[in-house]
Amino acid sequence: MRAFLVVIAIATPSILLPGISGDAKQLVALAALFAGCLTFIEYNSDYPSVTEFRDAAPYNRLRFVMLLATVLGLTMIERGRTDPNSLTELSRAIGHLIGKAADFPYSPVRLATLMLADSATPEQVMIVRDAAGLAYFTSLVTLSIFVTLVYLQSWPLRTQPFNVWVNLPTFDPTVGGDVVGRLERDGRVNIALGFLLPFVTPFFVSLASHGLNPLSLTSPQTLIWTMTLWAFLPAGLFMRGIAMGRVADLIRAARLARDRAADDRLATA
Repeated sequence: MRAFLVVIAIATPSILLPGISGDAKQLVALAALFAGCLTFIEYNSDYPSVTEFRDAAPYNRLRFVMLLATVLGLTMIERGRTDPNSLTELSRAIGHLIGKAADFPYSPVRLATLMLADSATPEQVMIVRDAAGLAYFTSLVTLSIFVTLVYLQSWPLRTQPFNVWVNLPTFDPTVGGDVVGRLERDGRVNIALGFLLPFVTPFFVSLASHGLNPLSLTSPQTLIWTMTLWAFLPAGLFMRGIAMGRVADLIRAARLARDRAADDRLATA
């Protein structure tokens, strides 16, 4: 089921948008099948190799919902430009409202529009602004839900014991000092990168290419996946940093409990 849902999420734009060429659909189908196979293998192996927090629901579920909601919302906006209906008009109105509200100096949404070349028309700038606003708003809502689960619902200890080494397969505990200190350091680095990425990405894109071609960026599939990744990657780094800090707190608490128990045994003896 997880693999099937991943395939559906990746294929959603090519399924719902009209006028997609056969070659583009084949490439999307190949990418969707690859992602689905990877998801199936990771969740059916005893020890995952890439997927972090596999057994610490709903970490990956929230990330998937954020990705699917962003892709679906942007797809509805783009579909409404050629095949409007009540749902697409609602999506366009929400995206326009959020994009306009978030378009202020030095905001991530304003900086996202600066990726366009100077030849971009006001309509093309508005298209990118509305897509960036909706994508960024979706990521902020997901982050708020995750922070609530961490600090109010005692994630990840709600259902079963937390296995650090299974849920952090890419983290090597034998390299570089104390595990708690490394987890806290890596968590801070991830949070810092998650904060900076929406701001520095448009700058480097503009610096490297002197602005993207407005026609290429505002084409439906390019716009959907560019804005989705622009919002999804920083939010994912934020979530990973918060989660690693939470794991460090759990390990520290377990050590304190063990030391207190040892002191109690010595005092009793």
